Amino acid sequence: MKLSINQATALECKGFSLERDLELCEKYGYDYIEPRTMDGMVQYLEKHTIEELAEYFKSHKVKPLAFNTLCFFNNRSSDEFQGVLKELKEMCEWGKAIGCKTVITVPTVDKKLHKDEIQQSAVACLKEMGKIAKSYGMRISVEFLGAPTASINTFADAWKIIEEVNMDNVGITIDCFHFHGMGSQLSDLAKADGKKIFVVHLNDTEDYPIGLLTDADRLWPGDGCIDLQGIFKTLKEIGWQEDVVSLELFRPEYWDMDADAVYRMGKEKSEALLQKVL
Repeated sequence: MKLSINQATALECKGFSLERDLELCEKYGYDYIEPRTMDGMVQYLEKHTIEELAEYFKSHKVKPLAFNTLCFFNNRSSDEFQGVLKELKEMCEWGKAIGCKTVITVPTVDKKLHKDEIQQSAVACLKEMGKIAKSYGMRISVEFLGAPTASINTFADAWKIIEEVNMDNVGITIDCFHFHGMGSQLSDLAKADGKKIFVVHLNDTEDYPIGLLTDADRLWPGDGCIDLQGIFKTLKEIGWQEDVVSLELFRPEYWDMDADAVYRMGKEKSEALLQKVL
C-alpha cells in the first residue's frame, strides 16, 4: 500500500508551502501528495510556473494524487455554479500539465435543504462536472462531510448520488473521519462498488458522540476510536482497487509542531496502522 499526505496535515506549521511539503515528502518517502488548491497551489504559482511543477514531479519519487478541494459544488445559484465550473476547468488544466488525474469536491454546508433538493442538484451538477473532467481525462471524487450542517454527510447519501450520476469518472472520497462523523454504516459500504471509491483519507478521532465531532478532533491513525479495521476490510471485500491512502489531519496541536516532525510521525503512524489493518 502506497502512502500520500494531504497538505492540510501540516497546514499551519511554520513555513507552509507546497515547496516545503514536497521536500518533506521526498525526505520521508511518501509516494503521493494532495496539493491544496486554495493556498498551496496558488502560493506556488505566484513564484513558479505549472511547467516547473510538472518537471518536479517527473524528476522525483513523489507524485500528485488529487487536488483538494473544489468546494461546495451543489445547490448553488447559477452564477455561483459557473464559478465552480471555472475552478474545475483551472484544476483540470493543472492536472493535465502535472499528471494529477483527480479533483476532490465537497458538498455545500450551512444550508437547510430537503433531501430531494440535495439529490437533484448534486446529480445535475456532477453530470456537468463529470463531462468537463472527462474531456481532460480527469476524475471527480465526491467527499461527503460527516457533520450535521453538510448537505451530503453520510456514505449512504453520497452513494445514492453516485449511482444516479452513473459516470465512470465520478466517484467517492472516503475520509475515515467523515465516515465515522455522522455514523455511516459498514453495511452501506458493503453494498457499493469498490471501483467507484477513488480516494481514501486516513485518520482517526477522539471518542465524542456522533454529530459533535469537528476537524480539530482528528488524531493520528490508530490513536482514536474509528473502526479502521472494519473500513479497510470492507473496502477490500467490495473490490476497492486503488493502491494508495492519504493522511489528512487538521489538528491544531499537530500544527504547533515542526512540519518535519509531522511528516515523520505521519509516516510512522500510518505505516504501523496499515500494517495492522491490511
